[in-house]
Amino acid sequence: MDIEFDPDKDAANTAKHRISLGRAVDFEILHYQADDRHDYGETRYRAWGLLDGAYHAMAFTFRDGVVRVIMLRRAHEKEIDRYVPKE
Repeated sequence: MDIEFDPDKDAANTAKHRISLGRAVDFEILHYQADDRHDYGETRYRAWGLLDGAYHAMAFTFRDGVVRVIMLRRAHEKEIDRYVPKE
């Protein structure tokens, strides 16, 4: 998957969540949906899936056919229960 991200946003995400947005290339999406909670001026998505065997959450959008990563962090238990498919 081709990804891009803002370097300043990556630094902020790494400081806050201890994970680089660049790790999104290894993110295995299990569920995603449009994020319509706010008017972002573009269509954004939220995704939940696996990274290094742990559940993570990611926010992203598409720009010029490339996934632009906005946020990546460990998923909360509530999110895992709600969005991750049961085996």
